Formats: sequence, structure tokens, C-alpha cells
Amino acid sequence: MMLSEVLAGTRLLSEIPPDLAHANVAGLEYDSRRVQPNFVFFAFPGAKVDGRAFAAQAAEKGALATVSELPAPDGWTAPWIQAVHGRQTLALASRTFYGKLDEKLSLTGITGTNGKTTVAFLLDSVLREAGKTTALIGTIEYRMGSKTLSAPNTTPESLDLARLFSELDQIGGTHVTMEVSSHALDLGRVYGLHFHTAVFTNLTRDHLDYHGTMEKYFAAKKLLLDGCGGPPPRFAVMNRDDEWGRKMTTPGSPTEVLWYGLSKDAMLRARHIRSVGSGLRFEVTLDKTRFEITSSLAGRFNVFNVLAACGAAMTCQLPAETIVRGIEACKGVPGRFERVDEGQPFLVIVDYSHTDDALRNAITAARGMEPRRVITVFGCGGDRDRSKRPLMGQAASELSDVVVLTSDNPRSEDPLQIMNDVMVGIRRSDTRTIVEPDRALAIRKAFEEAGAGDLVLLAGKGHETYQIFADRTIHFDDREEARTALRAFGFRRDAE
Repeated sequence: MMLSEVLAGTRLLSEIPPDLAHANVAGLEYDSRRVQPNFVFFAFPGAKVDGRAFAAQAAEKGALATVSELPAPDGWTAPWIQAVHGRQTLALASRTFYGKLDEKLSLTGITGTNGKTTVAFLLDSVLREAGKTTALIGTIEYRMGSKTLSAPNTTPESLDLARLFSELDQIGGTHVTMEVSSHALDLGRVYGLHFHTAVFTNLTRDHLDYHGTMEKYFAAKKLLLDGCGGPPPRFAVMNRDDEWGRKMTTPGSPTEVLWYGLSKDAMLRARHIRSVGSGLRFEVTLDKTRFEITSSLAGRFNVFNVLAACGAAMTCQLPAETIVRGIEACKGVPGRFERVDEGQPFLVIVDYSHTDDALRNAITAARGMEPRRVITVFGCGGDRDRSKRPLMGQAASELSDVVVLTSDNPRSEDPLQIMNDVMVGIRRSDTRTIVEPDRALAIRKAFEEAGAGDLVLLAGKGHETYQIFADRTIHFDDREEARTALRAFGFRRDAE
């Protein structure tokens, strides 16, 4: 494909050099280490590193040209094409270079603060139950047909997305389910994509260190519904019970909206909700359509996640019986209200809840399992929105019987200072609180506290397998640490 064709439709501030306009492009790249001859290199401005610093390396490796929203460095002599927006240009160029596969594949984008991962796993399970070859792109992992890949970002760069779409197309795949983060929307990683369905779960306080205000956070999420450089999605599956969700749709939009929730205003509703063991059973209704859902996912908040997945599956024209089987086949999501069982007389649950709303939902779900007491272990991340720290402390202390306050990726901040911020909220209640900055010791102290019939909730890290400090990153998995501590106390499931 010629360079002029690859960059067609993009907004450029400088012309493509005439001698390069008809040159064949062998590939696109934003990492200079992977550039090959006749590739086009994209240099982005970064918070820590200026992408222009790597342009020379790309040129030495045979790049046709460098594309950037920044001007060429002083003294630069190789081809340089300046664009209005670098990442948007890469997104459109990637889409073109790989054959606009988003128009061939059925893309479902899921956005919101909480629930994205669970909805994605549920929908992918339904699609696979329907016999589809699928891709799942999200926080925990990427799945490509029968293959599982690591997930460096919740939403990959646009070029990586285009490559994933191409790989799915090559194996005969048809459906992509992807989490779409507010960062990805704001940065232009999904710019220009044609989404078949957009799903909105909810909006609660998070990422304000990046967006600044809830209004800007909302505006970033809304880009998925408005069409971020592409047309609006054909369908939108929206949480009617969320106040931000009710503001998300645009009058006059061609998007067909399916509202889900528990309120009478919802179109797709759950009725007769009841707990079955550690899971859920309820009836789903939409007009005259009714079917019974059985899910091993626990907690009332998961009713919303299941409804969202059902709605998205319906926009794919899947029958109720397939949806029922697919939801039931999804036995759990790593790090999402995941049980750790070594035969101990108390429950241990690991959950990713790292906002005050998610933490409230998780503790409420834990209480729904009717334990004698709930002991909550949690911390707050460093270099992130400080305003949610006292809110999380308040949520934990109001709903728990015992709180164990600890660290959760302190990054460059002093863990004790983070914990002091959290204590402002904890002190609003008189709940017994244990303070232990060492997370492994905190988990052990929670287990020392726990008695028969109690429930220990390890909140915040979920599926994560690391702990980030100012000077190092170490391997740390709440699930592994819980098993190690339980076995140290003499419990061991495989010893039975």
C-alpha cells in the first residue's frame, strides 16, 4: 500500500514528500526498536519521554518517514510529516493499512468505571457458546481464539488493535469484545473504529488524577457513544439506573439504545433476584421475552453485569437459550470476587475493587453471603487520585466489622502518608482498625483475626501480580499470598 493511501483521510499539517507519496509501506510502528525498512514510524509526545528522541534510530533502521504532531528536531534531514494529532493519525493509518477490519468484524466496546472486565468475560462466554471464534481484549488478558496473551494495557494502542483484528480475521473469527478505558478514548487509541455495540456500565469517582474532574471523565467515556472519529455505534446497551448513564445518550443519534437495570424505566430488567449458594438466579425480561439466568457470580452488582452482557448478546441477535448457557458457563473472572479455599473455617475473597463505589459493592456482596463478620483488607494506590482515599476509608469502615489498612501499589509516595489520607475516612466510624503497611503481613493479621464463619475480603489488587514501590516492583499476588498464609496456619485443601 502506498504512503499516500495509508495516510489518506488523516489530518496533516505538512505535505507528504512527493518522492514518497507513491512509495510502498511495509509496516507501521510506534516503537523504534521494532522498525524495519520501509516502515512508517510514529513519534508521540509523552509525559516522561519525547518520542522524537527515537526518530533517529527509526531512520537508521530504514523508516520511510516519521509522523508526529511535533515539529522535526533542529537539523533533521530525513522525511518528517507533521500531523494535527499523532495518535489519531496512527489509528486511522492502522485501520487503513490492515483493511478496515472493524467494518468486517463485530466489535463490542465496554466502558464504565466498574464491571467492564466481568461484562467482557460474560459476553465472550456467550459468543463462544454460540459457536463464534472470538477475541477478548481487556484488563486481565487478551484472548485470540483458543490462545491467551498477556495484557500490557486494558485497551492496546490502535496499531496493536489493528494487528489483533487481523490475526482474528486470519483464523476465521467474527466477534471482538473489548474493554475501552477512558484513557484509551481520550488518547485516541480507538479513534475511527466502527463499533457494532457500545456498553456503558456506570461512572463513579476514579482516574481524576488524569482527567481532573468528573465532567471530563464523563466526556471521555461519552466518546464511545458519540463515535470517536468514526460513526456512532449501531447499538448501545446502557445502565438506566446510573445517573451518568442517563446523560450519556445524545438526542438525534442513530444509535439504538437498550436500557438495562432494576428500575421500572429499564427495558431489560432483572426480576425475582435470589442467591443460590454463592451465586445468583433471576429472571430477565425484555418486552414479552423472559428467561431464567443462573450464574455462579455472587453479589447484587453482578446482576447489572449479567444484564449488560445479556443486552450486548441480544444486539448480536443471539437467542435466549444460548445466552442462558453462555452466562452459566462463565464460572468466574480472575480477581473478581474470587474465592481462595484451603479448607479454612472462614471465607477468603479476593476482589479488584479499588474505588469507593466498587468497595461498597464488594463488601455488600460479602455481607449477602451472611458471614459472622466481614474483615476488609485494603489500601489505596500512590500517584493516583487522592480525593478517593478518605471515601474508600469511609466505605470500608461503615460496612466492615474489622478493617485492616495496608498498602496497594504506593509507587513514588510514602505508604504511611497514603494510609493517613485513608484514615480520615475510617475515623468517621468507630470500626476496629488494624494498620499494617506490609501487605503480606496485613493479610496474615486478617487471618489471625478471623474465626469460624467470618469472611476476609482482600480488596484492591484482584488479578494483579505485582506491588509497585518508588524504587522497585516486586511480584505480589493477593491470591498466592492468601494461600501461603493459610498454609502457614496449617490449612491445605490438597491435604484432604
